[in-house]
Amino acid sequence: MTDMSRHASPPKSAKKTNNNRWTGSKRWMKYWYLRLMRQNTTPKNLAAALALGVFIGALPIIPFQSVVVVALAFFMRVNKLAAWLATCYSNAATMVPFYYFLFLIGKAVTPFHDVAFDPTQLEMEQLISAGWEVFVVLFSGGLVFGLPATILTYFLSLFIIRRYRQRRAIRILRKRTGI
Repeated sequence: MTDMSRHASPPKSAKKTNNNRWTGSKRWMKYWYLRLMRQNTTPKNLAAALALGVFIGALPIIPFQSVVVVALAFFMRVNKLAAWLATCYSNAATMVPFYYFLFLIGKAVTPFHDVAFDPTQLEMEQLISAGWEVFVVLFSGGLVFGLPATILTYFLSLFIIRRYRQRRAIRILRKRTGI
């Protein structure tokens, strides 16, 4: 047995692949962060769009989230890109644990205690066909989670956006004046 075969560490190529994925994810997140921050809109408009997206993302309407959030953003006259991006925390990859979380909250605030969570029946049509009680429990959980998350998102993102833009303006001013 060689000295190399005793080590349990993956080959260097595997480490490189994982590192590239992490680097790619960080670059992707930074790209969208900067793209949001540099939108040609007011900080209040951008914060309202993010808050709207967080609220719609909390509702158990996964196949229709994008359509609903863009339509509401259009009628509320807030940034459509920011609203859509803010719904992305609720997606197919996070659906089972997130809906289970909403189910637990909804079960605590609704009178339906004999309903069961089925991770194979999570699309809106399936939820409704499984029984309106399950949908009401999830929807109630989404409202109870979504309302405070929306308020928190608005004020936190408003603070972050204003701070980012102020610091960016100072950097640009220093660069132009040579300070």
